[in-house]
This record gives sequence, structure tokens and C-alpha cells, in this order.
Amino acid sequence: MTSVVSLENTTLIHPPLFYISGLYNMPYAKYYYMFLCFIYTVTILGNFLIMGTIYLAHALHTAKYIVVFNLALSDLFGSSSIIPKYADMFLLENQYISYKDCLTSMFFVFLFMTMQSYTLLILAFDRVIAICFPLRYHAIVTKTTMTLIIGAMWLFSVSLITILVALITRLSFCRSITIDSYLCDHGPTYLLACNDNFPNIIMAYVYVAVVLFIPLMLIALSYVCIGVALCKISHGAERIKAMKTCTSHLTLVVAIFYLPIFSVYITALTAYIHPNTRIINSVLAQTIPPMLNPIIYTLKTEEVLQSIKVLYKRTKVNFAMEDPVKSTMKN
Repeated sequence: MTSVVSLENTTLIHPPLFYISGLYNMPYAKYYYMFLCFIYTVTILGNFLIMGTIYLAHALHTAKYIVVFNLALSDLFGSSSIIPKYADMFLLENQYISYKDCLTSMFFVFLFMTMQSYTLLILAFDRVIAICFPLRYHAIVTKTTMTLIIGAMWLFSVSLITILVALITRLSFCRSITIDSYLCDHGPTYLLACNDNFPNIIMAYVYVAVVLFIPLMLIALSYVCIGVALCKISHGAERIKAMKTCTSHLTLVVAIFYLPIFSVYITALTAYIHPNTRIINSVLAQTIPPMLNPIIYTLKTEEVLQSIKVLYKRTKVNFAMEDPVKSTMKN
């Protein structure tokens, strides 16, 4: 049974359900989904720690940590849009999802992945200004500036993903309802269409260019500028300190987030890639960085570690002060 929508003498066939295939014929796949649940638990704890610390520590109420807070928020919701629903789906072997839920899931997964990419780009911009123009940093990178940039990024991301998903609604699905992915992925979904999907193909290329390729190129350019600036620093100690502030960000951006996703999208657009390979690569690229971000921005950042220590000491003092009061009230 399918729902039929008529639009200007064109009949669109929208299936009531899609079937998410997941990992095909892979032994011990359930252990993989259980591993994702562990990743999700660590992601929740870590990102809540980061957001709570930034919110409570007045020393972190700066432009840079507005961006870090946004990254933690995007990571938290990005993982929440992927892991709980689909881990439950595959562990309980209930792999059907309604048409509307599929499009809703697609919207949020791609929205938060887009915001993760743009937020990493903003952090690269922050590092460029801090190292290349240190004397003008506080004049250029203000809380107002960062808030406006993040707001513009959210508005652009919502608009882009709305178009991406809306174009799916013009497709008819009359051949198959099996999506060869671990979620309602954009490419594997529009490839099931039996009418013209050329606008969707164009939108896929636009998405890869605007969300992955251009930010990656801008980040690479920013680190070229940082490298040139570091070569001009005469003191070796200052150079090493500046390099340390960038190493973790560069590792996360290039090695963990962009390269796996970018390689999957480029390969999928130009050649055949086995669904299992695409699934494992995409899942890890979308779930590992949100888990590692809090570690990188706590263990690698003295400001955050110091703020956590201050908050911990303040909490201990508050409890110590409350205990005598409670004892007096009982007596």
C-alpha cells in the first residue's frame, strides 16, 4: 500500500515505510552497534561536561568558547540523531521506518553534520586571528562577532538542508524501499527513485562542495597562514606553544572528521563503494569526533582544566558549608 500524491498531473509514489538494510551479511554486527552505544554514552557525558563548564565558569565566557559550546551542542545532537534510533533499530531487528520519520531523521542528521563542519571552520578562523594577528585578536574576535557568525551558519545550514530534504519529496519510489545504509542517507535514498532525480544529484554535489570541500580547503589555507606566521616567530618556546594549540584541532579536523566523510562522498559520487565500507566509514566519522571533542577541549586546554578545578573546589566548599547548617537545623 502506497500513498499517492498528485502534483500538476504528475503522480508521486511515496511508500509508507522504508527498510534500512544496515551492515549486510557481516558477522558480529550487533557488537558493533553495542560499541556505538558506548561511544554515545561517552559523548553525552563529555559534551555535557564541556557545556556545563562553559556555562558555569565566568572565565570561559569568551568568544572562542561560544564556538566551543556550539560545537559541543552540535556534537551532542548530531550523535543523538544517529545512534539511539538506529542502534535500537538494528539491535531489535526492527529496520522499518516511516516515510515522514525517514525524512525528519535525514534533516537532523545532515543539519548537525553541517554545523559540525562549519563550527570547525570557525575554530580554525579563531586560531588564524590568534596567531597571525595577536594584537588585534580581542578587537576582531568578539562575543558579538562570533554570535553573529554562528547565527548566520545556523540559518544557512537550516536553509541548505531544508532544500536537500524537500527535493526528496518530489521523487517517486516504485522499485524498491530498501535503503542501503545505516540511516535515511541522502544518496542511497534518492537513488531508489524511479523518476527524474537529476536535481537531487546536483544537490548532492552542492552539499559536498559547500559543507565538506570548501571548509576543508579554507581550513588548509588557514593552517598555511599559521605556518607562515610561526616561521616568523623568533623564540622557539613560543613557536612550540603556538603549534600545540593547533595540533589537536588539525588532527581532529583532517584525520578524523573531514577525510573519512569526504572520501566516502567523493567515491560514492564517482565510483561504486560497498555499502558496508561506506556505512562503517561514515558512522565512525560521524560519531568518533563528537566523542573526542570534549577530551581535546579539556585535557588539551589549560583554561578548561583550570575552570573545572575551580568549579570542583567551589562545589566542595558549598557542600562543606551546607553540612553544618543542616546539622544545626536538625539539633
